[in-house]
Amino acid sequence: MDTGTLAHGLPYYTVGSGRPLVVLRWFTPDHANPTGWALRMERRTMDPLGRHFHVYAVNRAPGMAEGTTMADIAGRHADALAERFGEPVDVLGMSSGGSLALQLAADHPEVVRRLVVAGAAYTLTPLTREVQRSYTEAVAAGRRGAHHQAPLVGRTALTRALFRPLLWLADPVMRPSNPLDMLRFAQAEDSFDVRDRLAGIRAPTLIVGGERDLAYPAGLFRETAELLPESQLIIYPGTSHIGTFGHPRFAADVAEFLS
Repeated sequence: MDTGTLAHGLPYYTVGSGRPLVVLRWFTPDHANPTGWALRMERRTMDPLGRHFHVYAVNRAPGMAEGTTMADIAGRHADALAERFGEPVDVLGMSSGGSLALQLAADHPEVVRRLVVAGAAYTLTPLTREVQRSYTEAVAAGRRGAHHQAPLVGRTALTRALFRPLLWLADPVMRPSNPLDMLRFAQAEDSFDVRDRLAGIRAPTLIVGGERDLAYPAGLFRETAELLPESQLIIYPGTSHIGTFGHPRFAADVAEFLS
């Protein structure tokens, strides 16, 4: 494993070997490389991919300015990837990283060879948008906010009621060092919608989603795939949002598509 910083201050770490695969990481409290238990949990997804690729797990840069848009973020990633690789590269975006990956492919096709979007679609659902807004605004104001994520964790009213106090108690250990970074990224993703841009995306694209994803309904994955000119779709039966990235077939499906 190696760590470093790409152009525009984008932190990254690497695992594996082979052809490069840029992984745009999911929503993270800190715009930094993970450490401790967060790194151990994340490598459960990255290490299987590292058996096929030299994985560059890339995060957004710290110190995100107020008013930053997804197009701004995609532009900085395009500069960084062009400088680092000098040719189009395979890109995998997971969850919020999938939103960014679609924006990148739409705005900067010259840097994307093939694209995988996992646990994401051309826009957020109203529920996901509200959860991110409530969570990030509360934490940025110095209040506990993790309990606002309960609707995306519990499928029933009972499980949501059980998760809410647990998340509230866990909030202090999940606090970011700079809550404004995740707030401003959430604000950028809040208005993200590339539905009308999908037909112009030239990169062959794989959409991967879970049948029981609470953040995105399976129908939204299907619609995203249908609107892309060259796409494949995989829906994992009985699988949640987080479960998509840990699915036993995930790394193999990504590798098969990108090869």
